[in-house]
Parts: sequence; structure tokens; C-alpha cells
Amino acid sequence: MKLKRKSAGALALSTIMALSISAQTILGEAQTVVHSPDSAYRFTFYQAPAADGAKQMRYTLSYKGKTVVEASELGVLVDNRLFEAALAIPHDAAKRWCDDMQLTGVERSSVDETWQPVYGERSQIRNRYREAVLKLRKGDSAGAASGDGYDKRPSYSVNIVVRAYNEGVAFRYAFPETSNGLFLHITGEQTQFTLPEGTLAYYEKWAQAPYSLRPLAGWEAECERPLTLKLPNGLTAAIGEAGMVDYARMKLGLNADKANTLQALLYDSVDVIAPYATPWRFVMAAEKPADLLANNDLTLNLNPPCALSDVSWIKPGKAIRITRLNQKDALKFVDFAAERGLQYVHLDAGWYGKEMLAESDATKVDSLKDMNIEQLVKYADGKNIGVFLYVNQRALSRQLDEILPLYKKWGVKGIKFGFVQVGSQHWTTWLHDAVRKCAEYRLLVDIHDEYRPTGFSRTFPNLLTQEGIRGNEEFPDATHNATLPFTRFLAGAGDYTICYFDPRLKTTHAHQLALAVAYYSPLQFLYWYDTPGSYSGEPEVEFFDRVPTVWDETKIVDGQIGEYFIAARKSGDSWFVGAITNNESREISIPLHFLEKGKRYAAKIYTDDENVKTRTRVAITEKVATQKDVLNFRLKASGGVAIQLRAK
Repeated sequence: MKLKRKSAGALALSTIMALSISAQTILGEAQTVVHSPDSAYRFTFYQAPAADGAKQMRYTLSYKGKTVVEASELGVLVDNRLFEAALAIPHDAAKRWCDDMQLTGVERSSVDETWQPVYGERSQIRNRYREAVLKLRKGDSAGAASGDGYDKRPSYSVNIVVRAYNEGVAFRYAFPETSNGLFLHITGEQTQFTLPEGTLAYYEKWAQAPYSLRPLAGWEAECERPLTLKLPNGLTAAIGEAGMVDYARMKLGLNADKANTLQALLYDSVDVIAPYATPWRFVMAAEKPADLLANNDLTLNLNPPCALSDVSWIKPGKAIRITRLNQKDALKFVDFAAERGLQYVHLDAGWYGKEMLAESDATKVDSLKDMNIEQLVKYADGKNIGVFLYVNQRALSRQLDEILPLYKKWGVKGIKFGFVQVGSQHWTTWLHDAVRKCAEYRLLVDIHDEYRPTGFSRTFPNLLTQEGIRGNEEFPDATHNATLPFTRFLAGAGDYTICYFDPRLKTTHAHQLALAVAYYSPLQFLYWYDTPGSYSGEPEVEFFDRVPTVWDETKIVDGQIGEYFIAARKSGDSWFVGAITNNESREISIPLHFLEKGKRYAAKIYTDDENVKTRTRVAITEKVATQKDVLNFRLKASGGVAIQLRAK
């Protein structure tokens, strides 16, 4: 691992200039500028008078000379009567805690390291950024302590930490430890994102909602994150959240007083004791929408390294859901998983009874079910198939410390958390603590329903995947599917629950095959609504048999939001390609420039073809391909193409 950290105090003037963190003036106020290592991003911090005369923290952001975020507020809102009394300030004034602060210094550093994830879209990730820690303080800097060491002087401080990557810019608020011991009751943030007039947003009310492209006006509710934006200057941008493990979830709403401005909205208030750092807010920008997804390692880089000393037991893979909750059928699902090259079966909701009731008991099988989990696990283990169990949060919240050692004793490999509470500081902290506890018992985790990732899987990689996505459970159309890579998948892995045989699907079968490559999920559910009896020997299903769920390398070949998407991913000596179109037919070209120069590859191509005499109408063709080749296809409406290229 290569790691460079540079202290500003020891830097030569030329090095400081290379860091691109400088003091200038804007509107008569001093400013601090932070550039990304490639100088494409420019983040500018300054303070300027608000309408009431208070000195307010603000920032701007540009990418390659084009405006991304116009002058926008920074700060947190604090409401704490003890805090106000100690500082002898009026109640209302205390809420805008970050107004009238003095910038006392800027600590500057740079980092350039490469780290290896336990699994991922790439086998190596580069973490390269320039950082500025802006130190702000208000009150008597000298301080005064009583005989017991308690500081009673009215002074307090906050640091704004800014990291500029080539992939985007992130910032957060960090509260240094205080000597007066007062906690902070954070009721909200002043954080804003003022966008250029004419910006359009891919609006989404909740984590499993459909998308609609809207102007920054007339929203009936707040919007999910990450939020992808089309700027009038031709850039595509995204606003997101990272490192949110013990705070309140952020969403984005329209500011009532300032046009074209998105306000960071917290689910609820937050109580913290310094030292403490809030989650990161990040902004990404790109000239091509596909470049946003190519840079989605930013979310992982904004989280701490892996906290587990032994990760040998963490095994990504493919899974099928056991929907028929009786022993005889469950064993058939295990057999199907083994035959089809899957790694897991998942015992779905209902195995322990009425999951929604408070008295539900996830320590035993419902008396009305003919099932024996220990025998099922033993049978599955003999075929190298692991077992996941679904548990609703109603039971998890009461029985977690009881079921974890029990499931380990049974030999269960993982738990799918169902209907989790998300948003509040309490349930956010509970959820991530539960994932940590699962790691102690070597249990993998899949979180379903409204939870969206903010990079915690880097620190605790037993959290393989999560839903927080409108997937095949709700049979979305192909236009929705062609939107997801540029929106939801910027945050991280998504458990879309790929289907295949269900007649209610609104896409073609080749489209579903391609999703296994286009959509990243270390635990990839296949055949969501299917059973072993759904399969009738369709030959193209071999693609599901062979496709991995984690990758050595990923190339985002091309795409336009809501229109089409093409991804190529490498595992070992093979490349897999997935391409999908929206509700319209489309001609696409796939240049194979990602292949190794001078090598020949055996290409197996799966396309929709009405002339094929099977119920799925998928054709399989083979050819030899090289790096110089370009593959051209005419995709059916709602269709796709899946390809495996194996080095010869």
C-alpha cells in the first residue's frame, strides 16, 4: 500500500501551491480554495454577510471551469438550552451555530494510496485526494476553567473538512472535543446546494420509488439521495451522502426562500458529544453520465478501512429465494442451486410465523411449517450451498443477541434484515451496530426495504448488499432499469432481485440476463419469482450459471440516463458484458477496447431473437473477438444483450 501524507508546516512554498489550497478574496472576504489532484474541481470556501448581518459560511464548486454549485450556505443548527446558557446567547441565535465564526487556521494535507477491497467492482481502489481542514471558532479562545477543570467561558469551535478527489468533492462538519462537556442537539443543517438555473433532477420520493425528471420547483416531498442532476451547461452531477452510520439520514428538499436551491434535510434531530464528525456530503460531476458510475468508488473511499482481521469467511455469490416453505420443496431449491452454479439459498419471510407481530419468534420454525432448518443447512452444506434466513426487524430488535449464536450453531451463513426502520439516529445506529454484531458471529447480511448504502461495507464487508431500490419485486419497465445505473447505483451495491421466467416481467429475457452484469451486487438474487420447476432446459440460462458477482475490473462502456447502459466487467481471464435499452428499440455499438491487446477471446453472445423456437426466444451465437473488434446490435424494445468473452 502506498500512502503519502504531507503536513503543511513542513511544505515548501512550491508544494503548498501544488496543493492548490490558497487564501484569496471574494466579495471582500477571505476565501480558501481547494482543487482536486487533477485540478478539474475547484471548491471555494468563504464567509459573507447574511440578510440579518451575521457572517455566514458559504461555498461554491466548479468542474473544468463550469459551475456546479453556486454560492450556498454551510453550517449546522443547534438547539440546546444548557449550551445557550453557558455561552450567554439568545435562544434563536444559538440555532445558527456556525454564524459569526472566525477562521483561525487551515490544515492542509494530501493522500495517495491504493487499497484492496475484500470484494468489489475492482480488485484495487485508488484513494487520492487533497484535504483542507478549516478551523473555525467563536468566543473567548483563551478559555477559563474552574477548579474541577470545567471550562465555563463562552467559546466553541467547528472544523469543516473538505476533500477534493478527481472523482468528486466531499465535506463534513467535525466538532473538536470541548472541556465544558456539553452535548450538541443538532436539529438540522444549513447545508445547501444552489444549482444553475435550468437544472433538472431525477426526482425520487423514497428509496423504492420510480424516477421522474423534474425542474427544481414544485416538488411535493423531499427527494432521495443520491440525486442525479442535469445541468444546463452540459454537465451531469450527483449529490450524495457517505459515512452515515450514527447520524440522521439526509434527504434533499427545495429551499423555500432561495430559487434553484436544494436544502439538506435531516430525518430527525441528532444528539452527539464531541469529538464527533458528521457524515460526508459529496458532489460529483462529469461530462458524460457514464463517468459518474465509473467514479463511484468515492463513496467507499469516504469510509474507514475494513475493521475485520479475518475476512476469509466472507463469500459473495448468487442466491435463489425459497418461496415454498416446506422441507420437501426447500431441498429442491438447494438441488437447483447446486445444479445451476449458485452459492446460496434464502429462506424467505414466514418461516417463523407472523413476522409483523411483536410476539414473533425468530428462534424457531412456525409450528404450522413442515421444516427443519438444521437438517436443511446440513443438506445444503453437503452440496456447498449456504443458507440465508429472513428476519424482520420486529424480531431482530428484540432477539438479536439470542439468534446470532443460535444461527451460528445451526450453520446458517447469513441474515436478510427485513422491513428495517431507517432515518433516525437511533435506528441508524442500531442497524450498523447489528451488522457489527453479525460479523462477530461470522454472519453475512443483506438489508432489504428502504435502507440505502453510504459505504459501510468497506468497514464491515459482511454487509454484502442491500435493497433500497425499485427492483423486480415491482416489475418496473426498461426505462426505469436504464435509469438506475446513473442514480441508485452511484451509492453502491443494489439487490435488484433479478427474475427470469415470470410472465409479468416488462422486459425481455436477454435484458434480464444482462442485468447480472449491468447491476453490481456481491449477493445477487436470481430467479426471484421462479421455482426449480420454472426451468425447462433453456440453454441461455448457462449465462447465469457462469457470471460472477464480484469483479477484478469494471469498465463503463457507454450510456445515457433512462436510455441505455453498457458495462464490461472482468473476472479472471473472462470479461462479461451487459447492455440494456429502455422501452424503445435501439442500435448500439460495443467496442472491445477493454480486452487485452494481442489476445483472442471466445465470445458467447446472448440476444433476443423471435426466430428461436423456445419460450424465452434467446439466441446464442459464438465468434472469436479481439481488442480491435466492435460488436453491433439492434436491441429490441425493453431488450438487451449479454456476452461472455473468455481468453483463448
